[in-house]
Amino acid sequence: MPRQTITLTNESLDRSRIEQLLADDATLAFEDCDFSGADLSRLNLQDASFRNCLLAETSFYAANLSRTRWQRCRAGHADFESGDLVDALFESSDLNNTKWRRAKLASGTFRSCKLTGAAFEEISYLGLAFEDSLLIGADLRRMSFRKMTLVGLDFADADLSGCDFRDAVFAGGSLRGAHMEDTRFNGADLREADLGGLKLVNAKLFAGATISPRQAAELVRAMGLNVA
Repeated sequence: MPRQTITLTNESLDRSRIEQLLADDATLAFEDCDFSGADLSRLNLQDASFRNCLLAETSFYAANLSRTRWQRCRAGHADFESGDLVDALFESSDLNNTKWRRAKLASGTFRSCKLTGAAFEEISYLGLAFEDSLLIGADLRRMSFRKMTLVGLDFADADLSGCDFRDAVFAGGSLRGAHMEDTRFNGADLREADLGGLKLVNAKLFAGATISPRQAAELVRAMGLNVA
């Protein structure tokens, strides 16, 4: 028998209020609600939906957020550390400077999101997808994007140390100024990516990758050579 859904609109909510709602064993839906600064750590919010909600500096530490849906939310500096976000979907949301350390993000999706400065340390991410999102300055160390098609991802100034982009296809997006140490691009198609700022010291990382004639000319000019 399907669980009852309780919808809350235009409310400011704290931990005690959420705990009262969870006592009814219902699926929760939040629209235009304000959770700013709330401590929702370790709560079971599985299957909940958040639409147009304010979640700045909200703590979801070790919370169960599997199969949750987030649309047009503003959650700058929110903490999702150690949370269960398996099969979660984030759309058109501001997630700048969020923390995801040790979170379970398998089969999760970030679509048209702002993730500038987000920290994805030691996450579980099999099947995780990013689409048309800003990952400027994000910490993505040691993540694998192998054989993925990466659509509109801005990795400018991100820490991509140890990342695996082998055989990946970049459909737009940027690697401008990204930190790349032991990053692998063998077989990657980078023809549509912005490689601005690539230095000769980084060029060896792209051995075996495909770039366009325009990108090649830009790289040669960056080396101080003239293309005749």
